This record gives sequence, structure tokens and C-alpha cells, in this order.
Amino acid sequence: MKNRKAFFPAAGLLLLVIFVMSPPAASAESPWISPDQLTYPALEFRPPQARRIALTNGMVLFHLEDGELPLVSLTAVVRTGTLFDPEGKEGLAELTAALLRTGGTAKLGSGEMDRRLDFLAASPSFSMSLDSASVHFSFLKTDLDECLDLLSQMLLAPAFEEKKIQEALALKKEELRRIADNPQKLAFREFNRLLYPGDQRGRLATSGSLQNISRGDLAAFHRRYFSPANMLLAVSGDISREEAIEKIEQAFSNTTIPRRVHDLPDAPKQGAHGIFLIPKAIPQSTMVSGELTISKNHPDFYAFEVLDFLIGSGGFSSRIFSAVRNDEGLAYSAGSFYRARSNYGVFGTFAFTKTASTFRAISLIDAILKDAAAGSINQAELDRAKQSIINSFLFSFEQPGQVASRQMMVEYEKLPADFLTSYRKKIEAVTLEDVRRIAAACLNEKIRLTLIVGDKDRFGAWPKHWDPPVQIVPRY
Repeated sequence: MKNRKAFFPAAGLLLLVIFVMSPPAASAESPWISPDQLTYPALEFRPPQARRIALTNGMVLFHLEDGELPLVSLTAVVRTGTLFDPEGKEGLAELTAALLRTGGTAKLGSGEMDRRLDFLAASPSFSMSLDSASVHFSFLKTDLDECLDLLSQMLLAPAFEEKKIQEALALKKEELRRIADNPQKLAFREFNRLLYPGDQRGRLATSGSLQNISRGDLAAFHRRYFSPANMLLAVSGDISREEAIEKIEQAFSNTTIPRRVHDLPDAPKQGAHGIFLIPKAIPQSTMVSGELTISKNHPDFYAFEVLDFLIGSGGFSSRIFSAVRNDEGLAYSAGSFYRARSNYGVFGTFAFTKTASTFRAISLIDAILKDAAAGSINQAELDRAKQSIINSFLFSFEQPGQVASRQMMVEYEKLPADFLTSYRKKIEAVTLEDVRRIAAACLNEKIRLTLIVGDKDRFGAWPKHWDPPVQIVPRY
């Protein structure tokens, strides 16, 4: 009781203080304002410009100096890709990229190359995509000469050791074998194959095509595409323009390599359409749907970027995610994607759902696309999408290497020189009419390809308005 008596006077004093400090109900208007009403000067975004330099060996260099740290970063891109795989030898391009790093060089065996890179605590990463090969390499400035020498050996004089070839083939075969155990990988792989009927972009590696690849094929593919004149190189960090030119020309000065410059083939014709099915006895279905669409060089590219964000790539606020996942609870993941290239694009949607709700999820996504094509997008959605796209764009220029690489890719993709500097303004200039017009023109279900991976015996009755699905057997 004694403690309670001590408490109440203290509590009363606290209430008195709060009462005295609190403004009366009839006081003047609060000085606090909503964040939406704050005013501030317009923000200016001016990313530094990398210098474009044409070297004497035919290579194009993009240089951006930054001496904050004693590091140098290189990103090279080569005009090639898996679409250049010879027919019947699909997988050749990807194996070439892997073996540039692991297969040794004319001067150094694979083991010695590994030891040197381990000592330098640096290792280049090689990759091969549909329409380019790339390598990224970061190292200490003090190791510039040695790292450039090692990189040039891997890019220009690979040995393709037979033992490493067999190891790479075994790894790729095992990767293909495991695709059947990953419905999402399987669905996107087969969607990409089906989308390009009769086109080289739709040819994918199989265990059979890998069997046809020899060391001679690897060497021939390398000779055809990996020449300095067929490469672009972005270099950034603690290296001056003069030093970059001198060191890189010295490292890549092999005059015995012919100057070959390759262009990508023409855009594919309209892809396949209809309903395709991969029967698989699993408790969840994976659906991927899409069609070919406009390119990065198309005047309506910016409007389509905004449209894609609104429909499904904008995360929680997008229409597909909100309707399919949040409102209906039909999928743990759903959305859209837009892969824009220099001369064509691919727009698609996806959802991963339980087997019983397969048709419901597909129908709901189709309804969302029809609704958007009918002109339902409103101004509030548009404003939110544009602001989000503009804000996220800024974060792609955080590091000097990102700046130089993005400017390099503008040239690689044959985009307008001001593509990066004008991107934000062109997104901001997209109007509601632009988005509605491009939705009506491009969201066309008659040319849409839909692929389902799942247990067809548990889907229920097929929708009456659907054509009978084409069942396919995946080729690994």
C-alpha cells in the first residue's frame, strides 16, 4: 500500500505535465504537414559519362575513371550467343564460355591458371546468353598487368583441354537431367523453345546435341566470334584514360586474329500460339504465357515498360499479383515480364498455383489482360508506376562499373546514344492514352502461347472455349 500511495502522486504529476504541454482543442492549426505536401527543388540526375574509345585492334572501349578505391573493374561483351549454335550441336556456345575460364590457355594449363587466380584473389566470371557472351573481372590496381594478361589469354588463346571438356559436358548433362525435377525451370525452358518455331533462338541444348560436340567445334566457334574487333569492353576504377588505352591494346594486340564483326540476325517472325501441356504428376501447376512484342528501339517501348509494370512486374501493387495472390489466394507467385531487345521483345505472364486452381488462375490472368486492353488503366495507377520505374532506374548507376557497362550496352544493342540520359524523361512523358493504346494494340490473346506444367488428371474440366491442348514431351 505504501508503494501505491507513492505511485499515485507521481502518476498525477505526469498527467498534469502532459495536460499542460498538450495544445488545447481550439488551438491554432497544427504546424505539421503531410509529406505529400512538402516542397523541395527538383532533383537533377546526371550520371557520369564514360568515354567511348575505338582502339587500334578494333575493340571499342568505354572508360570511366574513379580513384576512390585501388580497384579496376572490367566487363566485356562479345557479339555472339546461344542463337549461333550450329544445328545439331546446341550447347556449343555455352560450353565455349565455360571452358574459356576452366580449359586452360596456350601458355598456361588449367591448374596453373587456377593457382594464379587464387593467388590474386580474383577470378573472371564468364556467361553466355541468347544473344551475347560476357565476362566480368575485378582486381586490385597493383595486379593490372598480370590480370589483363590472364584475361587476354582466356579470351584469345584458350586451350580447351580435353579433360575439362569432358567435365563440362558431364556437368551440363547433369543440369539437363535435373530440369525435370524443377517445374519452374522446365516451364520457362520449354516456353522459350516453343515461342520460336523454326527459328534458331528456339533450339536448346539436349543430351543428344551435347554428344555431337568436339574440341574442334569449340575451337571453331571461338575463332569465329572471339576477336577483339567483335568485343566491347567497359573499364572503370583506378585507371586513367591513357593507361587504359595503353594496357588494353598491349594485352589484346594479337594481330593473327582476323577482324570479324558479327551482327545479330533479324527479329524472329511471330511465335507459336495456343495451349501446350507438359503432363507431370505434381501437386502444383506452373503456367507461363506470352507472345512476341515491340523492341527497345520502338517508339512505344516506354509505354510498354509502364504497361508491364502495371500488369505484373510491379510487385505487390501490380494487377496480377494483387488479384491472383492477394485477393484470390490462388498463387504464391504470379506476375509478368517484358524482355525487350534491340529488334523485338517478349511479353509474358506466369503463375505457380495448386493443381485444382490451375484453370481459375489462367482465366483470371487472361481477364486482367483483357481488362487492360479494354482501357481500364487509370491515372493513379499510371502515376504510381512511372514514379516507381524512375526511382528504381536511378539505382542501376550506383557504381562506376554499372555506369560504364550500361553505356557500353547501349552501343551493343544499337540504341540511340541518349537512351540512358533521356530514359527518365521519356517514362515521365508517357500518358494514359499511350498506355491504353499500346495495351489495346499489343495484348492480343489470339497470338498468345500458354504452357502448363502439371497433373492434367486433376485440373478438372477443360474450359469449353479453349482449343484442345497440344501435349509435348520435353527434350533434354
